[in-house]
Amino acid sequence: MTTTGGLGEYFIDDPKNEAPKPGFRLRRFLPNMLTLCGLSAGLLAIQKAMNGLPDQAVLLITFAAIIDTMDGALARLLRATSKFGAELDSLSDFLCFGVAPAFVLYVWVLDEAGPVGWIAVLVFAIACALRLARFNTMTEVDPRPEWARKFFMGVPAPCGAGLALMPVIIYQLFPEMSYFNFLTPLIGVWMIVVAGLMVSGLPTLSTKQFKMPQMPAVAMLACGGAFLAALIHAPWATLTVVGFAYASSLFLGWQKYLELKKANTAPAVKTDA
Repeated sequence: MTTTGGLGEYFIDDPKNEAPKPGFRLRRFLPNMLTLCGLSAGLLAIQKAMNGLPDQAVLLITFAAIIDTMDGALARLLRATSKFGAELDSLSDFLCFGVAPAFVLYVWVLDEAGPVGWIAVLVFAIACALRLARFNTMTEVDPRPEWARKFFMGVPAPCGAGLALMPVIIYQLFPEMSYFNFLTPLIGVWMIVVAGLMVSGLPTLSTKQFKMPQMPAVAMLACGGAFLAALIHAPWATLTVVGFAYASSLFLGWQKYLELKKANTAPAVKTDA
């Protein structure tokens, strides 16, 4: 239930379908505020790239990706999902995972790659916008069968940004690799390949395939703390491992998809009466 106008319509808590109650609702506000924090991190990443600090820019985009996994989960936990929040999240994702990574890579090396560099930047940003637009429409009407809806179609925007930024991450892990300058055109080609994966129909794994074990809250917090500690104290090694692990999961996702497709499209066995 919403009000007739203004931002108050997105902060209504009306679970019993009663008359509209305009005004501020904290549980509606928190997920959107978290999204704005991620958006701010993406903008700050662009600033850091302009100041010649691509390492800090990558870390800020990583921070935005972590927030992106949290704001939606928080909204569902608080039962505070809204159309406004979904649209705000999509706009934030486009800037943080489409514009910011492209800008970081262009300022870092792709400005020296000639037309290939700028074409790669444009293709990646456009692919991210198309990816998000397709995702938004498929959340309303998904023509795929039920078993196929457990997969993402194409690489999600945050994962695509991470894959595109892998050259920067590996360089920070091995700064003595000065021959990265000779690989500049290949980095542009790699960026175009990642853009293609984002808008492709490639089935990729999502959390719907995994049944989380029943773990105490303290154990889950300990696992999360261990990951954050690794990210803080060894960010480049941690991000490299995560990046290669996700790249490997693309093959696993495709294999699992084919297995499920074969199982769900197998002809029924006829039995004699």
